[in-house]
Amino acid sequence: MPDIIETLLQMAEIPEGKIDMRDDRTKNEWTVELKSFLLSKYLVTQDLYLKIIKKNPSTFIGDRLPVETVTWKEAVTFCNILSSRCKLQLCYIFSPDSDEIIFDTTANGFRLPTEAEWEYACKAGTKGVRYAELDKIAWYKNNSKKTTHPIGLKEPNNWGLYDMLGNVWEWCSDIYDQSVYGSYRILRGGGWFDEERSCMATNRRRSHPIAFKIDDLGFRIARSKN
Repeated sequence: MPDIIETLLQMAEIPEGKIDMRDDRTKNEWTVELKSFLLSKYLVTQDLYLKIIKKNPSTFIGDRLPVETVTWKEAVTFCNILSSRCKLQLCYIFSPDSDEIIFDTTANGFRLPTEAEWEYACKAGTKGVRYAELDKIAWYKNNSKKTTHPIGLKEPNNWGLYDMLGNVWEWCSDIYDQSVYGSYRILRGGGWFDEERSCMATNRRRSHPIAFKIDDLGFRIARSKN
């Protein structure tokens, strides 16, 4: 991995386990068993995004601020380019004849976490909807002063992950409910503009992967341990 990327990107090893999931809209519940994987300790920052993509789409500008105002497609494009630079297999396959993007779960490159991985990593062995008192761990409507904040200023969870709640929402790899919402992808975690009730490890939202981007939505990246 290039030194400059290695400096900017720190990955935590998340242990294997399982997570009980729930969708409040449909009332469905399910359990997902997870293999150990790697997850970035920090949200992808503007300085890292700029080095890989050569542009910065963010509304709030600052090297150590999380990149935001990115679509899901832009986030996975970042993952593919980073994988290529690090000589890893690409996790996302773009169809030349349509907007379809295929997620190759067997590839060893960088990717967005699945939502089960995200929730499991966010809780970090805790059982509640938050891993600690919200003001200690998150930038949200009551304390953000209507802006994002540099990564890593709040307390991490038990597995050393920062800003899992608040600051910006995070794109996940998964399609939400294809039968109802088509290609809509899942986002997690809450952002600087959100009330306390939105900043929970269990809160699920979704939006269009190509058309939707906003100033409180960014991402962090994962890798499978193949």
